[in-house]
Amino acid sequence: MDGEITPEEVERLLDEGADVRVVDIRSPGAFARGHIPGSENVPMPQLTQRVDSLSGSERIVTVCPHGKASVQAANLIKSFEGTADATVESMAGGITSWEGALEAGDDAPAAGSDEGPQSPF
Repeated sequence: MDGEITPEEVERLLDEGADVRVVDIRSPGAFARGHIPGSENVPMPQLTQRVDSLSGSERIVTVCPHGKASVQAANLIKSFEGTADATVESMAGGITSWEGALEAGDDAPAAGSDEGPQSPF
């Protein structure tokens, strides 16, 4: 992992159209309720099976509820051969620290259900 990045810096990168992939590791339900625009949902339990989909990325930012599990996810992604040359960062404070706009899915479940990933570590 290459460290943490602030939510403000992530928002600036996205606003500038930088080549950055924002990987939200929360559950599909939590992601559907609200996520950073343009982010992709790769739930933590699926990360090891789907990490190859991140191959060739230049910069990857992981996001979780509070910025703890995303550190573990960033370490896992950085250890993968296909992302070894990428800059891989965890967003400090998680989605709860995000002050920008959020997108929500049309099929978002009721609030309060399924808050975040269960860490496999």
